[in-house]
Amino acid sequence: MDALSFDGALEAVERLLDSGNGGALFTPNVDHIVIAESHAGLREAYAAADLSVADGQWVVWASRLLGTPLPGKISGSDLLLPLARHAGQKGRSIFLLGGAPGVAEAASRRLEEMGAVICGWESPQIDLAAPQDELVARIAAKRPGLILVALGCPKQEIWIHRHRERLRPAVLLGIGGTLDFIAGRVRRAPQWVSRSGMEWMFRLLNEPRRLTRRYLVDDPKFLGILLRTLGEPRARRLRESP
Repeated sequence: MDALSFDGALEAVERLLDSGNGGALFTPNVDHIVIAESHAGLREAYAAADLSVADGQWVVWASRLLGTPLPGKISGSDLLLPLARHAGQKGRSIFLLGGAPGVAEAASRRLEEMGAVICGWESPQIDLAAPQDELVARIAAKRPGLILVALGCPKQEIWIHRHRERLRPAVLLGIGGTLDFIAGRVRRAPQWVSRSGMEWMFRLLNEPRRLTRRYLVDDPKFLGILLRTLGEPRARRLRESP
């Protein structure tokens, strides 16, 4: 992961935008790390990402234990709003992909109220095994500066990795459930809950049917990954930031 502060992450995205070469930003949390343990496609997508910043307090704490401390938690939800406003100020448009029916449209209206320029949105049912040429062509025709991909992990990261070349010079962000937060469909945890590392409990209590397996069955595997990583050379634990 990239050891960037919040302001440093914003500046890094701006450099990608200014370069005209496009790019991909992912925000790994415990769930992403656990999935990547057994999903080669997700590992490949992460290896090719231009930016990877920790979206989880437990990931930040783990980095300190590993002796490669990250400056702090940088959630996609927090990054998105200043990026959207700044893009609007520079005349860069944004395309929204994903979310449940109606969510992307509602989120786009909210972003426009904050000064963003929205050039389009789609909420298709995406099958990674099916051709995506028509969808990619429609998005590319809009010439967005930023593309917000809200398909959930690992689908969004793999989709971005496969199609980023055809969507240059856009910068693509994997944002998970952020559109739900922006649209007001799902309530975000208060900052103090997030800083305490209990955001998972807040979300579990609000969406038990969807998140019980993730938080109580799958994510505890993170501990085993952490213990194994402790045995690896320090040089392998943190990559050089752009």
